[in-house]
Amino acid sequence: MSDKEISKKTRRGTGAVTLSDVAKLAGVAPITASRALNTPDVVSPEVRQRVQDAVSKTGYVPNRMAGGLASSKSKLIAAVVPSTVSSVFMETIESLNDALFDAGYQLMLGQTGYSDAREEQLLEAIIGRRPDGIFLTGITKPGKGRTRLVASGIPVVETWDLTPTPVDMLIGFSHSDIGHSVASYLMAKGYKRFAIVSGSDERADRRLKAFCAAVSAQGLADVHLVKVGSSRTLKQGRVALSQILQDAPATDAVFCSSDLLALGVITEARARQISIPQQLAVVGFGDAPFVSDMLPALTTVRINAGQIGQMAAQFLIDRAQGRAVDQAVVDVGFSVIERETA
Repeated sequence: MSDKEISKKTRRGTGAVTLSDVAKLAGVAPITASRALNTPDVVSPEVRQRVQDAVSKTGYVPNRMAGGLASSKSKLIAAVVPSTVSSVFMETIESLNDALFDAGYQLMLGQTGYSDAREEQLLEAIIGRRPDGIFLTGITKPGKGRTRLVASGIPVVETWDLTPTPVDMLIGFSHSDIGHSVASYLMAKGYKRFAIVSGSDERADRRLKAFCAAVSAQGLADVHLVKVGSSRTLKQGRVALSQILQDAPATDAVFCSSDLLALGVITEARARQISIPQQLAVVGFGDAPFVSDMLPALTTVRINAGQIGQMAAQFLIDRAQGRAVDQAVVDVGFSVIERETA
């Protein structure tokens, strides 16, 4: 088949170039073309080159789903994250993707927007595509989504949290411990009047409750709370500090549920000529790459996000290839990183 005939075929009928078209252009049998693409070591270099040339000319892309159905392996890992905007998750996703890619797997990414209903819809769609594994940010709550995950038999890694009842495998840390540790850190520095700028999600709520409990245990005033919903932006941080200064002007320390919110708080404080940390201490969450270079540098909570991604990838690859995972639940911990803002 000539290049011109291939071109005409793609404009007529379905428009899809098939393996048979590639084989004809290369002058080999379809089974030989398939071997050249899938097990290239079993064919001669000359045949392999002819098939590759035909693929380049036709633009042919192998149907990986068909191959996956035949072998019961899709070589696809699905990841569900609350947001792709928040840098707090990006290091984990990047390290997950890198490790999977090096092992011959592809990553499919879904975003929930911190919506439980949307997460259930995503999980239903993902399970229907039968990936070799599923990566989740957070713990799956009881409901249809969790029931379907358990029933599917697909390897699952839940991350960025801890629970005694994981669906399958778990890599995370305690959000309650973080809240308590940050409160203890600030109180040890002599701060006494606190505010929290928090997103509206269950993990942030646990940090908030533990922070408030630690402050209350020391007999200090109630913590002033500003909720920013699912939007964690610099602007929201600025607006939140404006509210704090209006409603609780004696506040001397603010704990933010993301570094970006903390940056907004600091920006608004500087605009109002409020000295940090002398008049107002600020602590973030996530230790994003930019925060150590800020002026002033941000005190924050560091999570080993890259380690979570690498470990999750290895767990899923091992299970997809039939190997057991010795330690299916891992607590990676966290650190309060002291810098100039507190």
